[in-house]
Amino acid sequence: MTRLFHVSDIHFGREDQAAVRWFADMVHAERPDAVVCTGDLTMRARSHEFEAAGAWLKSLDVPVTVEVGNHDLPYFNPFARLLNPYRRYQAVESMIEAELDLPGVLVVPLKTTARFQLRNLSHGRVSRSGLKAALAMLADKPAGSTALIAAHHPLIRTDFVGHGDTIRGPEALTMLAEAGADAVLSGHVHDAFDVEHRHAGRTIRLIGAGTLSRRVRSTPPSFNEIAIGRGRLDVTARTM
Repeated sequence: MTRLFHVSDIHFGREDQAAVRWFADMVHAERPDAVVCTGDLTMRARSHEFEAAGAWLKSLDVPVTVEVGNHDLPYFNPFARLLNPYRRYQAVESMIEAELDLPGVLVVPLKTTARFQLRNLSHGRVSRSGLKAALAMLADKPAGSTALIAAHHPLIRTDFVGHGDTIRGPEALTMLAEAGADAVLSGHVHDAFDVEHRHAGRTIRLIGAGTLSRRVRSTPPSFNEIAIGRGRLDVTARTM
C-alpha cells in the first residue's frame, strides 16, 4: 500500500498558520510515502514567500513533489513573468516536478500555468509541449502501476464555480485517459472534490485538494489522503 498526502494552495503570505502546523503534524505523525503539492505555494511569488514555503516543505522530512500554480508566477511584474518567471524559485527548485520513487505509482507532472494569455492570468492552459511530455511519461508506465497526473488547474469543470475553463483541458483529459492515466490531482479552486469521468470504457478520477490558506471557500482547511494498492485508489478529504 502506497499512501500520499495531496495538498494544494498553501499561499504563503496568506497562509493559515494553524492549518500549516496541523498538516505538518499529520505528516510527522503518520509518515506518508510522499507529499504531492499541486501549486500556489505562495500568494504573490515573492522571494520571502518561497523561502518560507521551502523551509516548511523541507521540514516535513518526506519526499515532496511540487507543481507550479498561477500565484507562483510574478503577477504585478509583466517583464519578470514573461522573461524570467522562475527566478525566485531557488528555495523550492529541487522539489519542482521532482520524480518520486514509489512502488506501483507513477506521478506525472502537467503544467497548466501561462506566462501570458489574452484573458485572466489566473485561468489555466495546457500547453502542447507539456501535454506531449506527460504522454511520453505515460507511455513508459510500468505494467500494473497507477498513474497520477499532477496539475494545478482542474482540466474540466466539476461542480466548482467562479473560475474560467482550462484551455485545452478537455482535450488533454481525453488523451491522458486514453494513455492510461488513472487520476488527475489538482488544486486552484480551494475546495476538495473527487469525481469520476468516463471515456472510451475507462474511468479517470478527478481529485481536487482544498487549501491551507486563509482564503477558504465552502470547506475548512484540508488535504487529501490517497491510498493506492490491490487495484484500488481510495481518497479521504481530511479537514482541520
